Amino acid sequence: MSEVVLKQAVSRQVVLSGSGLWTPEYKISNEELVNAYNNYADWYNEHHKADIDDGNISAKPHSSADFVQKASGIKQRYVYCKEGILDVNRMRPNIPTRGDNELSHQAEIAVNAATKALASANKSASDVDVVIVSCAYTQRSYPAIAIEVQAALGINGFAFDMLVACSAATFGMHRAYEMIAAGTANTVLVINPELVSPQVNYKDRDSHFIFGDVATATVFESANTVNSEHAFDVLSTKAVTKYSNNIRSNFGYMTHATDEDPYAADKLFHQEGRKVFKEVCPMAAEHITEHLTAHDLVPNDLRRWWLHQANINMNVLISKRLLGRDANKDEAPIVLDEYANTASAGSVIAFNLHHQDMNTGDYGILCSFGAGYSIGSLLVQKR
Repeated sequence: MSEVVLKQAVSRQVVLSGSGLWTPEYKISNEELVNAYNNYADWYNEHHKADIDDGNISAKPHSSADFVQKASGIKQRYVYCKEGILDVNRMRPNIPTRGDNELSHQAEIAVNAATKALASANKSASDVDVVIVSCAYTQRSYPAIAIEVQAALGINGFAFDMLVACSAATFGMHRAYEMIAAGTANTVLVINPELVSPQVNYKDRDSHFIFGDVATATVFESANTVNSEHAFDVLSTKAVTKYSNNIRSNFGYMTHATDEDPYAADKLFHQEGRKVFKEVCPMAAEHITEHLTAHDLVPNDLRRWWLHQANINMNVLISKRLLGRDANKDEAPIVLDEYANTASAGSVIAFNLHHQDMNTGDYGILCSFGAGYSIGSLLVQKR
């Protein structure tokens, strides 16, 4: 396990000065998704009846919208491309290929979120020194999506991609914080274009409902350049990683060499959900407690918690461990009922939608947790 707590350099106060949220136009309800899955399950069971009867394979069970909501808190999800997902003969999005001279799909949604974040911070492209695209998946290895976004926005300086699964957003924010605190950059744009639906196994009852697509972005800058009404001093960051196989996605360029089926269940997102719940919840609660203790704070000192949005039951348990009671929706807002699990972007969505009512001096914490295991947090205070 590795763990870092980085406190701000005295001469370089770091500020989170703007955020942006881009939401796809298409959405899929639990009822739509479950109906498609159940139709697929019926087709599968009919076409594999002999093997099922002989005990060689298991029949696919039906699901229900009530099961999905009870198990996760999710009621719907937004998707970049709805076509193909509900087609029993396809069960994956049908996203058209773009040429090398066209803006990639992921860069497009990143630009949309980045533009909103820059406007929120009252910044222009000329103000930005660094672009970080941090997310669970990038649609290619190179050239970096971040460099493509940098070019599309007309930003000088440099850019790079980061992959830290569902902690990618906070880990990207950590890098922004460190560069500004060290004086190697004045303004950093962190973008989380979570185009996750292509990695969802829509044929799997236990995971087909989990994810949705979205793009978020945040602006970090030195305190002496801030011109934003809703800005937050970043007091410190904290990160921890601990290796686990309980959440995996095995598709990659090596698949081309191993001749494995790229559509096999283990190549897409899969997890041991009960183990993840049991292991990550106490780990996240301990992480947050230690982060607050480093500033002589306790959970009840926080005005707001912007937690990772993976599962409502995880958030309820973590909040209860910290507060000794259930957190209310004002303290720990939930967005996964509408957006589902959006990988690293969930806590940023919660921040984007629920920060403008905070008063000067109020404390808040952004925290994400996910595959790795990895946990990242930022302790902030309203300016």
